[in-house]
Amino acid sequence: MTIYPHSNAAGSIASAVSAEQTLTLLWSQVHKRGNLPGFSKAIGAIVSAMQGDNDREFNMTRAVLADPALTQRVLRLANSAMYSVFGQDINTISKAVIILGTESIGHLALGLKLVESLSEVSADAVDTRGEMGKALLAGHIARQVASAATMRDGEEAVVCSMLHCLGRMMVAFYLTDAWRTIQMLVAQGEAEPAATNNALGMSFNAIGRAVAQQWGLPGPLVNTLQDILPRAATEPLDHAEWLAAVSTLSTHCATAVWSAGGDQADASRVISSLSSDYAGMLGLEPQFLMNAVMVGRECAINETGSVYALQMTGNLDGGSLPILSGKSIDAAHRLLRGVNDMRGAAAAASTAQLLTMALETVFKGLGFSRTVAFLRNANTGRYVPRLALGEGIQELLPQLAFEDAYRPDVFHAALANDKMIFIENALDSAFFNKLPRWWKKALPTARSFMVLPLVVNRYPVGLIYGDWDASVPHAKIEQADITPLDQLRMLMVRAIEQRRQVDPCWGEKKL
Repeated sequence: MTIYPHSNAAGSIASAVSAEQTLTLLWSQVHKRGNLPGFSKAIGAIVSAMQGDNDREFNMTRAVLADPALTQRVLRLANSAMYSVFGQDINTISKAVIILGTESIGHLALGLKLVESLSEVSADAVDTRGEMGKALLAGHIARQVASAATMRDGEEAVVCSMLHCLGRMMVAFYLTDAWRTIQMLVAQGEAEPAATNNALGMSFNAIGRAVAQQWGLPGPLVNTLQDILPRAATEPLDHAEWLAAVSTLSTHCATAVWSAGGDQADASRVISSLSSDYAGMLGLEPQFLMNAVMVGRECAINETGSVYALQMTGNLDGGSLPILSGKSIDAAHRLLRGVNDMRGAAAAASTAQLLTMALETVFKGLGFSRTVAFLRNANTGRYVPRLALGEGIQELLPQLAFEDAYRPDVFHAALANDKMIFIENALDSAFFNKLPRWWKKALPTARSFMVLPLVVNRYPVGLIYGDWDASVPHAKIEQADITPLDQLRMLMVRAIEQRRQVDPCWGEKKL
């Protein structure tokens, strides 16, 4: 059996630095150099969506859509071979959330955002880049191990395994002097746990947990950031222990592969030993487990071109994807794909889920700056914004509600006539008196906008609004866009009609 030093093995060694001093220095360096770019804010939204009790699916959709690059990466991964079991082309994040669930999408998004952010901060940090490469490799291995064990949410194992290296990455990037001291002591023959404890007063895993808590990651995920030593399989592991064991195994295997360089025969011997040690407690046969680890290694190599090229370039996912702003030339096709997503999900999806899909389809299909779904509340006599997508729109929602009593403006005209209205130039003085005061006050920078009414049996129940801000290229709704927009509207109206037959008060309460 391979011997693994326990994280507390250096407890008897006098620490030159206390844990409190290390964390104080770490937080000061984070404050000075900045947190991992974009990651701290992004994970806050993703974790909030995973933990929230209300509107979880919409909040997750909104959190992912807030980052165009992340949106494209999630869709690309959701349509990859590993999810081919669903046998469907997924065109919208909202459909991906419905099919895969908020937990899977959340873990997937966290993992992708972590990798993206680490790539941004490590361009000139060789040691950090190396630890980042190990973390990515550990994630690939964990996905295959979870799949071999028929784990339902493999992305959770991926994220836990990638974060298992978090403490090492933070020290390598922010505490470079301590990192170099640890590497020097290890090179001189000292065990890494003892060297780490001596230089930091705490283990890498303890630092990883402290950072994860600081970022607000879920408690169960934080608890997996510990090394689980091999032990006899006398009783099944609970979920957190199982994830920690997979993360420990994946990290050790990734380190062996990374450190072996061209001598993969040596790495294979280490992996074989690790597989034998962990197979029983993970409920797998040793050879089966080793095969999963080796497949994970091959997946990493194939996806990045070369796992060793990663160390030189930091290119984590085959290159960045273009981020589009404003309406694209294939808007009608994008709208049609979103409508097809809605049509395919209509039989099983709730009305709220379809409304989320409709809003995303309009938002991404037309490249709008903002989209808002309004529903009529008969009790208050007002149209109230229920769901919204777009930068800064959440803060404006309290200003967007308006009375349902008829007024001579474009919103009531669209609702009264059950026809879409598009205003190409809202800044034109000829339209000034046709724009409601609340709109002009809340959205002064909107140049063009669309009102898509939702009318059930001649009874207006809501509308979908979308606009292009003056900061994006000029655009307008073309004839080719109208057909999929009408199809979207009919799908949404039919769903609301069916829902109101069951629940006449639908739309008057929180979605």
